Amino acid sequence: MNSTQPESKTIRKQIKLPLSVALRISLQNIKIRFLRSMITAAGIFLGIAFFVSVRATSLMTPATNPGDTAAIEAANRQTWLVVMSLLMCTVGITNSMLMAVTERYKEIGTMKCLGALDSFVVKLFFIESSFLGFFASVFGFLGGFLLVFLLNLIRQGGEVFSVIHWGAVFALFGISVSIGVALTVVATILPAIRAAKMPAAAALRVEV
Repeated sequence: MNSTQPESKTIRKQIKLPLSVALRISLQNIKIRFLRSMITAAGIFLGIAFFVSVRATSLMTPATNPGDTAAIEAANRQTWLVVMSLLMCTVGITNSMLMAVTERYKEIGTMKCLGALDSFVVKLFFIESSFLGFFASVFGFLGGFLLVFLLNLIRQGGEVFSVIHWGAVFALFGISVSIGVALTVVATILPAIRAAKMPAAAALRVEV
């Protein structure tokens, strides 16, 4: 009994891989499946770009009467459209990640046969989704903001610089990136759990 105890501790140390290994594997997976990664990132890119364009429009529009019911109704409609677009992006990302799990049956099965823990598999998917969500959100912010900025620059000319508040713009950047990363990670929960619970032997027998 005592002789097997050190061996079990050694095996536990071997299969509990550090975060640096998970980061390296995640980046390699993104490079190998670059096209699918771009398709997944496109969903959050478009959603964040639409969100930023709506918010940036209000930042670059001169203040109106607070009691203007038409402006309030228009703002409510825009908020509803933004929420629905972000929900649709989340559903699209979930579907894309589920397809990625299907494509990687053998890869996941091999890792689990070599001793990878379920938590390590989940960690891989979360790291990949965080990378995609972050960069897609950054480019989505730039795309949405620059588009609205150029349109208002054409309409208002130099007055747009006096209307816009750059502190609010930086705050919008932080909010956009946070929302993008959060939605991407949330959309990855179900696919990550499915991948982690996959029986290793069964995954190796699957023909995709």
